[in-house]
Amino acid sequence: MGVEHDPSTGGALEVRRRPVRTRAAVLVLHGGRAESRSAARPWQLAALRMRPFLRALEAATGRDDVLLARVRYRSRGWNGAAAEPLADTRRALAGLRALVGDVPVVLLGHSMGGRAALRAADAAPVRGVVALAPWCPPGEPVAQLRGRDLFVLHGTRDRVTDPGESAAYVLRARAAGARAGMVLLDRGDHAMLRHRAQWHRTATAAVAHLLSPEAAPSELVARALEAAEPPVLGPARGASSDPAPGPVREPGC
Repeated sequence: MGVEHDPSTGGALEVRRRPVRTRAAVLVLHGGRAESRSAARPWQLAALRMRPFLRALEAATGRDDVLLARVRYRSRGWNGAAAEPLADTRRALAGLRALVGDVPVVLLGHSMGGRAALRAADAAPVRGVVALAPWCPPGEPVAQLRGRDLFVLHGTRDRVTDPGESAAYVLRARAAGARAGMVLLDRGDHAMLRHRAQWHRTATAAVAHLLSPEAAPSELVARALEAAEPPVLGPARGASSDPAPGPVREPGC
């Protein structure tokens, strides 16, 4: 995929695939740290974790009409009330709207990026959010999700963000008027290395479903959106439960 930076957003929007005629868009947000003023770089682990998702999205979404992009943060950290990744996400969404107009957008965010995606769901073009192991501390707002779709995928062995807090967030989002659901990935970890193929397949299926449920129906996503309790997704047949070689996680979210 080629890379196109929109200078009007101060570098917040990085376009990975821009079709001639854009019907819809997917914006990808990686994780980070709770507190850090150091610069975010594309070679940091949090950003690298989302590259396989971009490749999976390229294969699973319409090359001729779905734009793929990612948010580039200025800093690695959320940094308290500053919520810097949220500001970057809003700049990226504004740039995307200026670029292609009011096409429906699905946000795909991991960890801190999931928190930013959930907060930014009130932007007019956003149709839904797919949040992977999101950082959902108690008291996170949910009113902005009214009328939106939300799908959460969280590993049961996550030691960085809490799947219980994600489940509570989904329930509050439903009460606020969102069409929200969650799936637990059995023995999934925060870095999304354990059972990584299932992370990629499930996330891309959810994005495609939220973009166009009629054209890309997902039974798992549809079931999660209606279920009282999060369904548990077991390991794929023949899949190893061991993580890939290398670091499993870095401090932060």
